[in-house]
Amino acid sequence: VQLQASGGGLVQAGGSLKLSCAKSRSIFGSNVMGWYRQAPGKQRELVATISSGGSANYADSVKGRFTISRDNAKNTVYLQMNSLKPEDTALYYCYLQYQGRGYWGQGTQVTVSS
Repeated sequence: VQLQASGGGLVQAGGSLKLSCAKSRSIFGSNVMGWYRQAPGKQRELVATISSGGSANYADSVKGRFTISRDNAKNTVYLQMNSLKPEDTALYYCYLQYQGRGYWGQGTQVTVSS
């Protein structure tokens, strides 16, 4: 399974962006999709995940500002990011956990200017 992420860009603080991640094919059975991010000089960290049943989980730093969703018919997961802060600047990676394996997409850069 390949993952294709898109939607990153440059935005001012307080603005919004929506990231998308499309799977290359349909998968069946339980799985978890999500987003991680990595800022320069920092470790990769969890942003949000969503199960195939729709249960979402968020990092404390993004709760109330980011919303993860998925459209199984389109094999796509989304991350709506509102009230962006400069500290949200990072390379955002799409992730899929399926049948005991982890899959990563290429990163999409999000830069928030102050």
